[in-house]
Amino acid sequence: MNIFRSLKYYNYRLHFTGQAISLVGTWMQRVAISWLVYRLTGSAFLLGFITFASLIPSLFLSPFAGSFIDRHNKFKVLLITQGGLMLQAGLLALMIWFQYYSIMWIGILSLMQGIINSFDVTARQALMIDLVDNKEDLPNAIALNATVFNSARLVGPALAGIILSTLGEEMCFLINFISFIAVLVCLLCMKLDIKPSTKATENIWSDLKEGFYHIKNSPNVLSLILTMAASSLLIIPFITLLPVFAKDIFNGDAGTFSWFESAAGLGALFGAIYMARLRKGISLHKVTIISGFILSLSVIALSIAPSLVPALIFTAAAGIGLMVQNSSINTYIQTHSTPEMRGRTISYYIMANQGILPIGSLLIGFLAHFYGAQTVVFIEGIAGLIITAALLYYKLIRTVNKGKLYPIRIKEMLRTSS
Repeated sequence: MNIFRSLKYYNYRLHFTGQAISLVGTWMQRVAISWLVYRLTGSAFLLGFITFASLIPSLFLSPFAGSFIDRHNKFKVLLITQGGLMLQAGLLALMIWFQYYSIMWIGILSLMQGIINSFDVTARQALMIDLVDNKEDLPNAIALNATVFNSARLVGPALAGIILSTLGEEMCFLINFISFIAVLVCLLCMKLDIKPSTKATENIWSDLKEGFYHIKNSPNVLSLILTMAASSLLIIPFITLLPVFAKDIFNGDAGTFSWFESAAGLGALFGAIYMARLRKGISLHKVTIISGFILSLSVIALSIAPSLVPALIFTAAAGIGLMVQNSSINTYIQTHSTPEMRGRTISYYIMANQGILPIGSLLIGFLAHFYGAQTVVFIEGIAGLIITAALLYYKLIRTVNKGKLYPIRIKEMLRTSS
């Protein structure tokens, strides 16, 4: 089938297989941590804080990670980071196994995970182009990567809900630890001919400055990165409050929370399948705008859902919009970056996505503590409509301006029209 065309490549098949196994464990750990923290503290703020600790390193380290990976062998970097994430999962499993319930140490291990992920995600995204022989199949490979991620997001929380109710959080952490074996084995079986990176003579600050100006002088890339950053700050953190919806608003338990995560994963899976089937030549900016409106309207609907079933449906719809928006931005950036700048360009995308998200999670958790989860999520949806409308306005101005680097000023446009 055309949708699976990237699987014809040996190295990509290994990557796909390893990720399919490991990501199930990763999602089980995410659900278990969220449930454990909220069960122990009952605090939406601390729930947001743990998410903050696991993602905030991306805000500061992603640009450095991009420069580092442009200078070094990204495959070897990926091997090291996967080993580090396996160690983090093992430490967390041991701590909970011995019933040492320390929010401080959960936060420290979450921070450790975030630091490693800053390099891991950038290396994995930059390696993607080396896993497919025909570069025209790169968008399909990215979409399939998102498909396996969101398939795991569907399966992982469902399994986590069963295991949390029967065996406890520690078993979820242990399964995640074991799942990293699959990734490491698949990586070691790959046959890659990656040319050694040319060591840059300039210092890393010059690399960072070069990456910044490259994005600044690419207005289409810049507009999408800014959209991603705004979305990560004000819309996507609604996910942080799903345990509150499950436990407090709909009077559920760990199983109910896993339904919310699985609903979001199911929607994201449909979104990923859509991206994998996306025909060549379609405007990724257009796809980003439409998916942004779907995400925003679904978040608004979730905030006013009268019962559990509609809430799950709206969560799935939000998952579709979120997946398509992220994937279309990622695909555009990867397909419009030069090889020597790819790591740095991707790192700014990751910073806008995973780096800004913890600030948003902390902010949303803080506001929900005072104003309630439903009110805050409703405001998030309104903010999403404004952000997406701004991107639409920008594209319309760019069209009127017929290809100039930056939009003409409104006064000049009015003067011209009169």
